[in-house]
Amino acid sequence: MALTDMPQCEECGYHIEKVKQICAKMPQEDELYDLAELFKIFGDSTRIRILFTLFQSEICVCDIAKTLNMTQSAVSHQLKILKNSKLIGNRREGKQIIYYLADDHVRDIIAKGIEHIRE
Repeated sequence: MALTDMPQCEECGYHIEKVKQICAKMPQEDELYDLAELFKIFGDSTRIRILFTLFQSEICVCDIAKTLNMTQSAVSHQLKILKNSKLIGNRREGKQIIYYLADDHVRDIIAKGIEHIRE
């Protein structure tokens, strides 16, 4: 659909109260930037595969690599990005590092995303 094919208002004007309400609730520019950066992290299919794996279970890097048929080095690189973005966490269990989703917000984002694409 071309831009000119998009439905448009028949008269050009705006609803001042509606615009004021929206503007009052609009996050600050730095928050919008951070939100856009967060969504960029979700824009990589490898990271999504890792997040989905962690959605299923807490797991070590060796098992993530095997599950996704990737090298441990490639997985570790993506885990670092996810951890720096505060989407995952880790803990040591003996000689292994176990990775997990950082919190229920991340779990909700993944669940809602899957629900949305399956509709």
